[in-house]
Amino acid sequence: MNYKELLKKAYETIPKHSDRHERFQPPKVESFIEGSRTIVKNLNTIANYLNRDIQHIVKYLSKELASPGTVDGNRVIFVGKFRNKLVNEKMQQYIKEYVVCKECGSPDTRFEKEDRVLMIHCMACQAKYPVQKVR
Repeated sequence: MNYKELLKKAYETIPKHSDRHERFQPPKVESFIEGSRTIVKNLNTIANYLNRDIQHIVKYLSKELASPGTVDGNRVIFVGKFRNKLVNEKMQQYIKEYVVCKECGSPDTRFEKEDRVLMIHCMACQAKYPVQKVR
């Protein structure tokens, strides 16, 4: 066999490269407006998928939407009328800021406290960096 044939055979045996972000498909926020309130009915599911505390997500969304949010069983209630598209955009911002690793782009991260500082620890590349506090 010549070089080109060997190279072709080698490429055929190598598994196709899959983008690691393809597997990271967080559920979309399901919300609806009821009177003057916006109800998010699947934030528990999203929080579990992202491996984050629901209170942290609610605090972030409350700040971004400029509206108090309260957890009521399996749903979260925000005072005010917010379109589903807006809530999903804010959730994507949360994921970019507090879930996806800034070093390698992996979503496999978790929060850890070090000397009273909340840190994101990436399980893929072992990077650690401080998290901006939600106010």
